[in-house]
Amino acid sequence: MEKKVLVETSARHVHLTQEHIEALFGKGYQLTHKKDLSQPGQFACEERVDITGPKGTIKNVIILGPARPASQVEVSATDARTLGIKAPIRESGDVAGSGACTISVGDKSVECAEGVIVAKRHIHFTTADAAAFGVADKQIVKVRVEGERALIFDEVVVRVSDKFAAAMHIDTDESNAACAAPGTMGVLVD
Repeated sequence: MEKKVLVETSARHVHLTQEHIEALFGKGYQLTHKKDLSQPGQFACEERVDITGPKGTIKNVIILGPARPASQVEVSATDARTLGIKAPIRESGDVAGSGACTISVGDKSVECAEGVIVAKRHIHFTTADAAAFGVADKQIVKVRVEGERALIFDEVVVRVSDKFAAAMHIDTDESNAACAAPGTMGVLVD
């Protein structure tokens, strides 16, 4: 039996601390919920920011809520080159020693000495999903994506928590390489 999982494209986005939200939007500011994301409790916000590195700026980058303990900017490798930022491939939350940038809205800005990463491709599973797929937290797997440009993604980290919903997340570079459209499914392979 094939073990299929939904493949979602995670476009460039920003997670902000409450301190940075207030520095950019004003004291006591709360992010405006636009729509829920596939992961429980996570949402896209109405607010947008600009990200600037040594070589350029990417404008109108979406913020994902809720506020986080550390600000983090997730970009594709192509975005990192455009910005001139050395962004390591890391799991979300692993920002120590990662790339630096300026996040701005109009004339307000915050300097992030670290926090810019290319998110390591990963699969979110609940404990029950992981058991059904025969995988464990932090296990590295391969996932085949079928289609016009079928390919196998290697080095996919499994992340297990009962706060998750089953989905594989890849960035826009990876999604474009596989021509992954909404609803694309991946199959875990040995």
